[in-house]
Amino acid sequence: MPPPEPMPGYGTLLRRGYGSLATAARGCGDCGWELARRTWAENAHLGWAEVLLCGLCALGWTALRCACSRSIFRPFGEWCNLQPKDAAKMPESAWKLLFYTLSWSYGTYLLFFTDYPFFHDPPSVFYESSPRVLGRGCQPTPLHPTSPSLPLPFSRRYHNVGILVLFLHDISDVQLEFTKLNVYFKHRGGVYHRLNDVISNVGCLTFSVSWFWFRLYWFPLKVLYATCYSSLQSVPNIPFYFFFNALLLILTLMNIYWFLYIVLFVAKVLMGQMQEVNDVREYDVEDTGKSARARKREAGIQLPKALKEGLHLRNGLVKDKRL
Repeated sequence: MPPPEPMPGYGTLLRRGYGSLATAARGCGDCGWELARRTWAENAHLGWAEVLLCGLCALGWTALRCACSRSIFRPFGEWCNLQPKDAAKMPESAWKLLFYTLSWSYGTYLLFFTDYPFFHDPPSVFYESSPRVLGRGCQPTPLHPTSPSLPLPFSRRYHNVGILVLFLHDISDVQLEFTKLNVYFKHRGGVYHRLNDVISNVGCLTFSVSWFWFRLYWFPLKVLYATCYSSLQSVPNIPFYFFFNALLLILTLMNIYWFLYIVLFVAKVLMGQMQEVNDVREYDVEDTGKSARARKREAGIQLPKALKEGLHLRNGLVKDKRL
């Protein structure tokens, strides 16, 4: 097996990636719907067993999320005596932290504790050899579109790209949800907890750094370089080349877009425009979650006399309500 190719720079990525995309576009005599339909029919084989498995997994994860929120996260928030607005947000962040931690840990295991060489050698995702064979130093052989065993290898290769994509993205989500949980827990039981406040501030900083390093540095130089350039070098006329690269390019633009918001947020904190890290999203707190004392307080609120007489409040001023 040849030694791993050194990770390129941004300039090499732009030059080779654009050149490969332009060459593939010029060499595509029929890139219309007919080619897309034929490519899908020849390469995307999906049986009823796979469809049923996807449906069961979707239902299973949804049921597990509801069960965890109802039986674990919400009772834990009540036991910690969180503020109502924080108690409403906490179950979602707790579930996301659990899910992304499991997902990222599994991706880490595959990339660093098995024979998969995809992280250190991203172009190897398009080699036709099992990871066990690659680990023995056998020479990889590219797969050509006339091959009768096309459907399985191509689905496996795009899945291998997905392993890299999830590994490089999930770490930021783990840090984000962990930071939000500390924001929710810094005011609990009517007491301010400084440790959770410090952890949330540090988490905000590490989240910003990891977003740039994983999503804007490693992701384009590893994933986009492999899919835009290396894929055509290993598998000429690779199916779904434009479709999957378009999705990955859109994902890159979204990462850049959200990173601008992250930079603005950090700048506000550093310049003192924000005194602390908070989750400003609005959540509706269900009436069933309110205490009996709160409901009695709300029931005892007396409406202004103007409202009782049919007047209307607009911008803080009492005005006649007219049709």
